[in-house]
Amino acid sequence: MASQQEGSPEDGYDPMRQFAELAGDVRDPYPMFAGIRADSPVLEVHFGSRPGGGSRPQRPGPRMTSLFTVTSHALAQEVLTDTARFSSGGYALTIGQVMGRTILQMDPPEHLRHRALVAKAFRARVLDTWSDTIIGATVTELIDAFAGDGRADLVPQLAFPFPVRVIARVLGLPEADWPRFLRLSTELIAVMGNWERAVAASRELRGYFGEIIADRRRNTRDDLVSQLISAEVEGHRLSDEEIYPFLLLLLPAGAETTYRSSSNLLFGLLADPGQLAAVRGDRDLVPQAIEEALRWETPLLTVARTATEDVSLGGVPIPAGGFVAVSLGAANRDPERYPDPDLFDVFREDKQHLSFGDGAHKCLGMHLARLEMRVLLNAVLDRLPGLRLDPDAEDTHIHGLIFRSPPNLPVRFDPA
Repeated sequence: MASQQEGSPEDGYDPMRQFAELAGDVRDPYPMFAGIRADSPVLEVHFGSRPGGGSRPQRPGPRMTSLFTVTSHALAQEVLTDTARFSSGGYALTIGQVMGRTILQMDPPEHLRHRALVAKAFRARVLDTWSDTIIGATVTELIDAFAGDGRADLVPQLAFPFPVRVIARVLGLPEADWPRFLRLSTELIAVMGNWERAVAASRELRGYFGEIIADRRRNTRDDLVSQLISAEVEGHRLSDEEIYPFLLLLLPAGAETTYRSSSNLLFGLLADPGQLAAVRGDRDLVPQAIEEALRWETPLLTVARTATEDVSLGGVPIPAGGFVAVSLGAANRDPERYPDPDLFDVFREDKQHLSFGDGAHKCLGMHLARLEMRVLLNAVLDRLPGLRLDPDAEDTHIHGLIFRSPPNLPVRFDPA
């Protein structure tokens, strides 16, 4: 199951190609971000109204005549931490169309209640039990498949299938269902690239999860679905209609961003053999390398908010209902906060980045993501001696304007 075609249906759908196209064919957006930030850290962008009428159906989504792009770290943090003035409700009109009502689109106090319930499934004690039995085991079996070859492409053979398999195991899904689960997951995640396929995948996953939830209500197991069913806060438990969207949200939130983050981390180290050697020799640097990779190449460049009232941000007036695009990637490279922000430097002074967001909506799965990245990196360093970028590979690089990661990461190493 470690090949690039893992989980692909007979129609030739290639999830890796879909993700590469979804990311956007932009190699380096950071000079553009820097120029926008220097001109105005809050930039109003005007659009024409969507044309009405006609026979072509419009995809569900917000109708905008303008939006405001935020590129400075300080102002991005202000938006993310102020849920009273900046709502996440707009996600109901985009990702909510295929996932249902997730905590992503909820504002306090509703968001706090639901987050408290699902957070019980991600507490430290639970993550500790997953570390070796699920996460470590998954990395081991993937590396086993190519460790004797002396060469590999670490994106399709390791980083891409790794978090989806982890989620499948965490949910307690039968191994026989993994290919189907991977296919449906990738189709759902690629909603911006193929809306109809994502809607169909959402419908099929909902039916599949319905069977899983019904089974766990009858026969509780030691898995995430059972933990969500049994979670209780102030006498409230999650209904099936509340569990479905959360399980669907796990896929883009827990699989795609983690695969991209891990790929970026590996690329950053491989592109600088000196830093790779330093981390290999001193594993205390692994957490710093992870945080620096998350800052340097943010896997998801932008998150969205909607102004709940007329507000002023950085001296720029934003009307109630105004769409605010917070550029996490630009904020993470703000020179006012990070000296030489375009450099990947595992020795950089630790300062909080915004790759997991901030405030009430700070990523619920960030501790799991960090754990997965740590386990994966340590396994790669332990099991692939002499690891280096393949000198025969052509132009290995990170790209994307919506999401950021290398489409491929061909390497060579001393075979086991």
